[in-house]
Amino acid sequence: MAARRVGVSSWHRVLSLSRRCGRCSSTNTALGKTVENSEGDQEEIVLPRRKTWDKLAVLQTLASTVKRDPTAAHYMFHDDPYLMPKNSATARLFSLSKESGRNAAKYIIKEFPHFFDKILAEPNIPSLMPEICTPQIEGVSEEALRERINLRMVKASVDLFDQLLQAGTSISLETTNSLLDLLCFYGDGESTQEKESEEKEDLEESEVNASEQETPKRPPREDRTHLPLDGGTESVASIPLSSRENNNAERIFKIMPERNAHSYCTMIRGMVKHGASAKAYDMYTELLNDRHKADVHTFNALITAVPFLKDRFLERWELIKMFLNHMAQQEVQPNVQTFNAVLKTLRRCGGVGRSMAVPVIKEMEALEIEPSLATYDHLLSIFYRSADLASSGIISEVLDDVEKRSFTPQDPDDAKFFISAMQVCCDLKDIKLAYRLNKAMEKGDNWKFLDMDRLNSYWSRFFSLLCMMEQIDVVLKWYKEMSPSLFYPSPKNILDFLQALDAANHLEMIPSVWEDMKQLGFSKRRDLLEEVLSLMSRDQHPEEIQLAFAKCAEDIKTVHEQSGRDQASVEWTGSALGSVTVLFSRAGRTQDAWSMMERFQQINRIPTDLVMDEFLNCAKQTNSPDEAIKLVKLAASLGLPSSQKLKSRVEKEFKLSENQKKALKSIQSDSDSSDSDSDSDRD
Repeated sequence: MAARRVGVSSWHRVLSLSRRCGRCSSTNTALGKTVENSEGDQEEIVLPRRKTWDKLAVLQTLASTVKRDPTAAHYMFHDDPYLMPKNSATARLFSLSKESGRNAAKYIIKEFPHFFDKILAEPNIPSLMPEICTPQIEGVSEEALRERINLRMVKASVDLFDQLLQAGTSISLETTNSLLDLLCFYGDGESTQEKESEEKEDLEESEVNASEQETPKRPPREDRTHLPLDGGTESVASIPLSSRENNNAERIFKIMPERNAHSYCTMIRGMVKHGASAKAYDMYTELLNDRHKADVHTFNALITAVPFLKDRFLERWELIKMFLNHMAQQEVQPNVQTFNAVLKTLRRCGGVGRSMAVPVIKEMEALEIEPSLATYDHLLSIFYRSADLASSGIISEVLDDVEKRSFTPQDPDDAKFFISAMQVCCDLKDIKLAYRLNKAMEKGDNWKFLDMDRLNSYWSRFFSLLCMMEQIDVVLKWYKEMSPSLFYPSPKNILDFLQALDAANHLEMIPSVWEDMKQLGFSKRRDLLEEVLSLMSRDQHPEEIQLAFAKCAEDIKTVHEQSGRDQASVEWTGSALGSVTVLFSRAGRTQDAWSMMERFQQINRIPTDLVMDEFLNCAKQTNSPDEAIKLVKLAASLGLPSSQKLKSRVEKEFKLSENQKKALKSIQSDSDSSDSDSDSDRD
């Protein structure tokens, strides 16, 4: 009965709610049934429209309930416990190893497809199955050629094309253009052997920093790097003439009975891709002479090739304007990649680039083209290249736009923005800008632009800035949250962290930092060892802290004494020996301290007065007069002037036996005899 009453009351609440909904949405069509209430009035129940959910909605909802574990490594390493990295170097090595394994598996499947003809997966998901990489069409025909082109079989496609020509078979323009597309992308090499590499910016940096008058002259166009179309760029002297002039792409282009705009555009883009910028420009001239029009992608490629065509900055800008004017004349609508290519070229134009960058951005706004992250990356590189321009407010305006959007990949250089922007924040020493940038990075899917290497570099720079500008409590909080889930601290990060602890007078945290150093594999870094020992031995601390410091000193001593076939020993230095001796002495470990004192004589080093005073204090505290006498003997054997002072302290502060007094006097008599001998020599 209670359940029935609950059900009836719930139904009445639904009816009352439906009446209110019906009155508020009288214009909507009725999607439900009508129900007669107790008063006899008929009200219309309007059910909400059906909502179509995304296929990933459930997974996204579940993922939103899981938070990042700050103590866990990157998720890509969780499958294999033996591949859990300890530092950034091993993380990069393991991630490359996994990718290499995938490439090896793809190679085996492609080279030996007959071993993978049985599909046992249930259910069978075609997108997860190995691709069919063997041709299914036999014989010499245009259909077989198209199939091999689709399979990206470069050599087989070229051979079949030549066979069709020898047989007198006419090949359609569309198929020939597809073959040109394949050759201009991969070159004459097979697609599996294509190795993509990121463009280095060393030449760019040196060119922009140099003045326009000092810009070195490039060699004549015919002597510059030539296009082999074999997947790489080589000098003219290292390439045979046949390889330079008769590569397959150029050979097929020359024998084509008919060429359209697509043929020319493909050749131009392929030449730019493989480093033949001068020949690409000549090909563009031929395109204009044949009264064809280039597409937007061809213009983008030509704009990126401008630095290799002109030497002077003004000449480069004039050539860029010429290409843009040609786009307007040919009614080619520019896209975001066009303006990114312009800005990327302006990075190599010095002061001209800085003066023209802002007008280019305004032109983008006039055309209602939204910038991508690569656009902002080029802007930062143009305005923040030298230290004298660090006061510019460009980055603040850039962050105003970036904070409002969640970006999608549109340019290969998009992934460089967050690292470049964080480096600018570090150069400006502006922690507020860094916080804004980090908030923008975490918005939406922007974090996906940072892969494993870039993520580690980004957080490493951010952490260095935190150590420099923030309070120690904030630094410790970020350190616990970021390491090792987001990044692995570099040796520079550890040094910055130690300096932050020193500035905030939180040296009691050094033992925990030392444990992290051992886990990261930095226990043999001499610069880090010297810094840790210097900070621990500089001042006197409470007993509990001194004991923890002495334990760290013992670990460091073990590191120096390790020897093995696979372990390189760390040589002792005078400062490291002195610091370890001081730490043992302050912790009351007299025997350990004396063993370190003996090493001074073994490695021909002289202990400082502070080291000997600390050891003598330790001997006094532990009531060890024998060790105190040994110290006096050591100082006398090294010929130190402080030996007399140490002797007098031992006589006053220690209760010595007769034998100990005789031993102490013998030390004195030895020194006196040496002095008398020197006096007699003078006489």
